[in-house]
Amino acid sequence: MSSTPSPDLVEISDHEKHKTLKRVAVSSFLGNFIEWFDYASYSYLATVIAVVFFPSEDKTVATMSAFAVFALAFLVRPIGAVFWGNMGDKKGRKWALSTSILLMSGATFLIGCLPGYSTLGVGAVILLLLLRMVQSFSASGEYAGAATFLAEYAPKDHRGFYCSFVPASTACGLLIGSLFVTFMFNVWGSDSSFVTDWGWRIPFLFALPLGYITHYIRNHLEDSPVYVKMREAIEKGNRETEATPVRSLLKNYRRQTILAFGACMLNAVGFYTVLTYLPNYLEVTIGYDAASASVITTIALVAYIGFIFLSGLISDRVGRKKMLIGACLGFVIFTVPAFHLLATKDFTTILFVELVMCLILTVNDGTLSSYLTETFPTKIRYSGFAFSFNLANALFGGSASYISFQLINMTGDNFAPGYYMVALALIALVAMFLSHEQTGKDLSEV
Repeated sequence: MSSTPSPDLVEISDHEKHKTLKRVAVSSFLGNFIEWFDYASYSYLATVIAVVFFPSEDKTVATMSAFAVFALAFLVRPIGAVFWGNMGDKKGRKWALSTSILLMSGATFLIGCLPGYSTLGVGAVILLLLLRMVQSFSASGEYAGAATFLAEYAPKDHRGFYCSFVPASTACGLLIGSLFVTFMFNVWGSDSSFVTDWGWRIPFLFALPLGYITHYIRNHLEDSPVYVKMREAIEKGNRETEATPVRSLLKNYRRQTILAFGACMLNAVGFYTVLTYLPNYLEVTIGYDAASASVITTIALVAYIGFIFLSGLISDRVGRKKMLIGACLGFVIFTVPAFHLLATKDFTTILFVELVMCLILTVNDGTLSSYLTETFPTKIRYSGFAFSFNLANALFGGSASYISFQLINMTGDNFAPGYYMVALALIALVAMFLSHEQTGKDLSEV
């Protein structure tokens, strides 16, 4: 698994470059898809998982317990980011991505094999949390690594479009998860014995074969030309190597890291609130029909995938900074009215709200991966992306659903999650105004 290519990447034909770029895009798409299909399955099946692992007479308490495990697993994300970031910058993007996908898919598969609380008692909960932590640790390098790998292969004038494949794969994972849950709920019902005994396990079991396929594709790719060029310069003595990329990141690139964290903070809470919390909010808090909520989420996700590619294309023309500022303003203006409209329990109104929220989110999400790859130099790019992205997700992403439920319980205000999102959007807006525009730059010049 050497990172040194046999042919000179600069001299290969355009046809070969295009074929390689396609393989990189497919492997990036698949790896990220597996991660988010798992998260989608866990989130959309939270009420079922609550019955299996957290039996309680209070449905809200049981669901909150399931989301607490979801949130706790995210605490290891910064640790994983440091590990995979260092490995990705020192041993190569290919090595980190090929290794992490096996660990991630293996842990996800084992979650599908777990016995429930009725069999193991609290032991089942502990095993669920441990496997979620292993999965989260390995997944912490997936999004950042896939985006970095793809960005370093992509043409600089189309980097935004190609990088949008990564969040698009996220949405596809959520979409397939939503379709699966919608199918089960409509055919068997959310409280059926089939769903609580076996149905919820199926999406987790799929992770193993998909993970092996992704590992195989990645193992037959060369490292990115930008990374190989940097390693060759180091071997010739023209550039110094970074012994600990994360240490260099925190010592020499604090400003870039803080601003990147600001952009990721809004993305984290926005993503999990809009795409995974709202279906549960509609069902548990508003009292809306679970099957209808799943249908709305599925429609919104289909639109979201189209919006993602459009955002990536537009960001190549107008720049990442303008797009990210626009997303911040969109959340500030529309979030609180959106929660008021959700309370109407009207199918058409709820669908409209979720579509608008998805559009605003994709302006951020479709731009973020290319923005982050352009924020850090090659020697610490993987580490910078992984650390800022995963720290934000650990603090604000995994906890978004749990905090939203808690805010409602503490305040008695069903619109409290909306105020929380607005506050974070304002902080992100300041970070974006202070950031620099790097759109279209050659990554070796960043």
